[in-house]
Amino acid sequence: MSHTQITLDCDQSQLSRVEALLEDLGALAVTLNEPDDEEVLEPGPGEQRLWSHMRLTALFDPDAVDPLHVQARLGEVLGAAPAGWHVEALEDRAWERAWMDDFHPMRFGERLWVVPWGQTPPAADAVNLRLDPGLAFGTGTHPTTALCLRWLDAQPLDARTRLVDYGCGSGILAVAGCLLGAGECIAVDNDPQALQATAENARRNGVGERIRIQAPDQGLPRGRADVLVANILAGVLLALGEQLAEGVRPGGRVALSGILRSQVAAVQACYSSWFEMGEPAYQGDWALLTGTRRG
Repeated sequence: MSHTQITLDCDQSQLSRVEALLEDLGALAVTLNEPDDEEVLEPGPGEQRLWSHMRLTALFDPDAVDPLHVQARLGEVLGAAPAGWHVEALEDRAWERAWMDDFHPMRFGERLWVVPWGQTPPAADAVNLRLDPGLAFGTGTHPTTALCLRWLDAQPLDARTRLVDYGCGSGILAVAGCLLGAGECIAVDNDPQALQATAENARRNGVGERIRIQAPDQGLPRGRADVLVANILAGVLLALGEQLAEGVRPGGRVALSGILRSQVAAVQACYSSWFEMGEPAYQGDWALLTGTRRG
């Protein structure tokens, strides 16, 4: 099966609008990488790595996309023709691995590194999460995932910690939580490919026995989670507010991502019904909201 791959460059200030437009136009996946001409050193502890502009790669069904139409619509959003524009046909599902060529080790917080399979961890004594995301979202390159990873790295996770990763994608947050010390995790997603990727990444990182993988309709144990991380979309977070809150024990912590700056107030107001909410953390146009469950 062939796919059409479209690549373009985008300023950070326009990133969220461009991503949303590509998805509206039918993109099967959108991945982000730093541009080739902009050098950024590995971040120090607690630092947030932000490039002034990013390179986006979007994958489409060739029978359902007109690249000229995509280019025209992007031009309307950007106010000019998109820079770095390139269209390529990828045959025989080669697109599944093509974008991995630019995926490199990344540091999140004090202890955690995300390292692609086949590459040497830069810090052998760190917590090294070896990742093969396959077809599922979640490598740490997207600000929403990076915000969650830095937050998890700062949490006091131990063998008694019960973690929920709601909208697990590649399983990166579930696996990271277990590698950082959590004793058990429930990983939830409605995409069978995501559940498959999570199971494989958990197994290859040696935490498969600690992660239970399930679809949303299986529900969450009531009031058991010590930590719940949900990196999804603001609209879904609003719809699931009560359900997610009921899964967290009194005193438990929640981290919510996939939220644009313009959506922070609505999500914060919703979850304030059950949680004492803290100050948002931001990376570019994206926000992380955290809170503690009231009794």
